[in-house]
Amino acid sequence: MTLKTLLFISCYAIINLCYSQTQTVHTFGEPLPEEFAMTNYPQDPSAKGVVLYERGNYTVDAADGYIRLIKEVHRKIKVFDSKNFDYATFEIPYYRENEVQENIKNLKAITHNGKSQVYVGDQAIFDIEEGPNWSIKKFTFANVQDGSILEYTYRIETPYFFNFGDWPFMNDLPTIYSELHTEIPGNYRYNRTLYGERKLDVNKAEVILSCFHLPGYKVPGDCESATYAMKHVPAFKEEKYMLSKKNYIPSMQFELRDIVQIDESRTSFSSSWKDVDNTFRYDKDLGQQLKYSKYFKEQLPNSIASIPDNLERAKAVYYFIQENITWNTETGLLQKSRVKEAFEKKAGNSSEINLGLINALEAVGLDAKIMLIATRDKAQPTKQYPVRTGFNYVTVILNIHNEKYILDATDKHTSFGVLPLRDLNMEGRVMDFKKGSYWEPITPIAKNMHYVNMQLSADESGVFSGKVNEVSTGYISVKKRKENNDFRKDEILKRKQSRNEALEVSNLVVENEKDLEQPYKEVYKISLHEQPVGNKLFLYPFLMETYFSENPFLKEERLYPINFGFPVLNNYLVSLDLKDQYEIVNVPSNKILKLPENDGELSVIYDISGSKVNIRLSVKLNSHSFPTEAHKSLQEFFAELVKIQSEEPIELKRI
Repeated sequence: MTLKTLLFISCYAIINLCYSQTQTVHTFGEPLPEEFAMTNYPQDPSAKGVVLYERGNYTVDAADGYIRLIKEVHRKIKVFDSKNFDYATFEIPYYRENEVQENIKNLKAITHNGKSQVYVGDQAIFDIEEGPNWSIKKFTFANVQDGSILEYTYRIETPYFFNFGDWPFMNDLPTIYSELHTEIPGNYRYNRTLYGERKLDVNKAEVILSCFHLPGYKVPGDCESATYAMKHVPAFKEEKYMLSKKNYIPSMQFELRDIVQIDESRTSFSSSWKDVDNTFRYDKDLGQQLKYSKYFKEQLPNSIASIPDNLERAKAVYYFIQENITWNTETGLLQKSRVKEAFEKKAGNSSEINLGLINALEAVGLDAKIMLIATRDKAQPTKQYPVRTGFNYVTVILNIHNEKYILDATDKHTSFGVLPLRDLNMEGRVMDFKKGSYWEPITPIAKNMHYVNMQLSADESGVFSGKVNEVSTGYISVKKRKENNDFRKDEILKRKQSRNEALEVSNLVVENEKDLEQPYKEVYKISLHEQPVGNKLFLYPFLMETYFSENPFLKEERLYPINFGFPVLNNYLVSLDLKDQYEIVNVPSNKILKLPENDGELSVIYDISGSKVNIRLSVKLNSHSFPTEAHKSLQEFFAELVKIQSEEPIELKRI
C-alpha cells in the first residue's frame, strides 16, 4: 500500500458533510473599518467586549528538518468598556517532556487605538512553569481603552502529534466568528468529537492532492482539508453547581488514532480499546509501576498483613499509604511517576500515591486495579471512540467479595471509600490488563449528613444560652476537617461567632479530628445577646451554620445541568426553653416541600409545649445530579429554605 492509497483515510470521522461559504481569512495588523466603528454588540448589548474574529490553522509540515504539527492562531477582540474589561491578559500553554518542548514562534500582539498601534514587547512576555510538563507564555495588552482592538497571533511547532488539542468556539466574551481549519496528511488519522450542543455553521471537508511534500521524497502525499466554524456564539456564563465548562462549551476535540509511516508501517495509538490498554499497560510511568508488591510487602507492618478480614486489611493499607506519602498537588498521569521513590521520599504525585496503593493492596493479597478518570475540572472522556488523552488522573478500584470500592489516598481527610470531590466526575475506565478495560460509574457515598442539635434556655436577664452539638459524616466531614484541623480552637470559635454579632461561642470540644472512620463532632456553648424591639424579641432560631445558606439558583434561566457532587442530609434541631421570661406571640407556620421524582424534601416543624418551643428543620437532597429542566423546582426549593432560615423569626414578648 502506497502513501497515495491512504489519502483521505481520516475522513471516516466526517459524515454527512455540510458545505458552506467560509469567511475570508483576515490579515494580521489590519483591522477592518467596520470593526473600528463598532461601539457595542447588538446581540449582547451589555457585553464589555466581543471576539471579532479567531482562526486556528493546524497543519503537518517540515520545520527545522523535522516533521511537526503546526498550529497557527489569529485572534481579534474589540473593547467596549475598558474600565470593566477583564480579558486583556492571555496565556498560551505549551508542552514539554525531558529536553524536548513545543516551540512558540512569531508571537505578536498589538493594541489598536485608531491609527495608533502599541505592540507588546518581548520583555513583557513571560514564561511560567505550570507543573513538570506544562508551561505558559503570558502577556498583557497595554493602553487598553474604550474602542481598542486587541489582536495577537502565534505559531506552535510541536513534535507531539497526540497533543493536537482542541478548538473551543465559545469564549467568556461573545464571539462573532470562530474557525478552525485543518490540513492533515492522510497517513495521520485522528478521531474527532464536537463537544456541546451547538451545531457548526460551517463543516466542510475535501481532499487536496499532492499537498504534503516531504524533503528527500519525490512522491507527495494527499491531505484532508477541513474547515469548522461557528458564527455569533454567545459568551459562556459560569453557573453554580456544574461540572466542568469543557463539557458544554462547543469545541472540536481530536485524538490521534494511528500513523502510517513512509515505509508503510503502522503505529496505533487509540484504534481500539485494546490499543489503549496496551499503551497504558507498558507505559513506564503507569502499568510498569505495578511491579513493586514485594517491595511494599516489606514496608507494610506485619500487623496489617495479619488482619484476617479483607475489608479491614484493605482499610489498614489505605490509611498506611495515606499517612506515609504526602501529595505534592501534581497529577502525574503519563508523566514521570516512580512509586518506590515517592514512598521513600514520603511525597509524590497522585499517580505515585495511588499506584503505590495498588502495589500495597496486592502485597496483602487483595485485587486492586488502575481506574483512570478525568477530574471535575476536565471534560468527561468521550465514548464515541477509544481515548488516551481524555484522562488526567489515576484512582484505584478494589474488589472485595464482589463489592467495588473506588479509592484515592491523596487527601489526608478522606476516609476509605470517600473520594476527594475533584474525582466525582460521573465515571472512569478500569484498566483490567488481563480481561480488557471497561467503564465504571463513580457513585458518591449516600450518607453525607450535617446534624445540629441546639438547646437554649432564657435566664433572668432574658439572655438565651445553652449547648450545641454538631455531627458531620461523609463528604461533609471531609470539608469540616479541612476547615478546622489546621486551626486553633479560638480561631474556629471566632469563625462561628462571626455569623452573628449578638452571638458568643465558647468551650469548644472536638471529637474524631483524625479518626476518619468516625463522624466529626463539635460540642460548644453559646449565648445569644439579641436586642429586643420595645418589649418584643424577634428570635431567628437557626443561629449556627446550615449546609445551604443561600439560593444558588437566582437566575430565571439555567443553561447547564446541575451537579452538587453528592447527596446531602441537613437536620437542624432547636429546643427553646422560655422559662418564665417570655411568652410566645407568634411562630412561623409548618411547611413541607418536595422535589419531583423523590429527589429531595424540605420541611420545618414548630412544636409548642408550655413554655418550650421545639423546631426541626430537615433538608434532603436524595440526588446529586439534576437535568437543566429541574432548575425551576430547585429554585423554589432553595428560595423557601432561605426564607425559613433568615426571614421567619419567632416573635416573643418579655413577661
